[in-house]
Amino acid sequence: MKTKFDSTQWLLAALCLVWLLAVPESRADQKIEITKQDRCPVCGMFVYKYPKWVAQIYFNDGSAYFYDGAKDMFKHIFNTQQYTPGKTAEMMTEVWVTDYYEVELIDAKTAYYVIGSDVLGPMGHELLPFKDQAAAQEFMEDHKGKSIMRYQDVTPAVIESLDRKG
Repeated sequence: MKTKFDSTQWLLAALCLVWLLAVPESRADQKIEITKQDRCPVCGMFVYKYPKWVAQIYFNDGSAYFYDGAKDMFKHIFNTQQYTPGKTAEMMTEVWVTDYYEVELIDAKTAYYVIGSDVLGPMGHELLPFKDQAAAQEFMEDHKGKSIMRYQDVTPAVIESLDRKG
């Protein structure tokens, strides 16, 4: 038995196809485009010098900010107005960090962060991001890490404790 499509069904199928073709790929699949002029809005360092540590935040107005580590990215999240006047944390649409082992962008909100390790980032003690718990656990054991945290567990007090070390 053959099924005939009426004009409404054809229109819906065409709209679905157009929508699928128009949806942009995830930023995680895109190459990080950092220029030599891009500076971390928190510390002022030139981010291009530290590609293995890059973090990114995108806002709903299309603006993007790059960081020389997850620690400064969290500082921006916790005090958005100070670093980007006129913007709020609620305006952030995407938050990315670089997986320490894979050196690829991962969603900061699903990452596992090791704190208290013997590995220092460009700004000293850091949160080291990993895309899965097994990699974070391995790193923690190999580098004397203190604990593994999730995005929602990182607080201003955690960030301050990292800055007080060393």
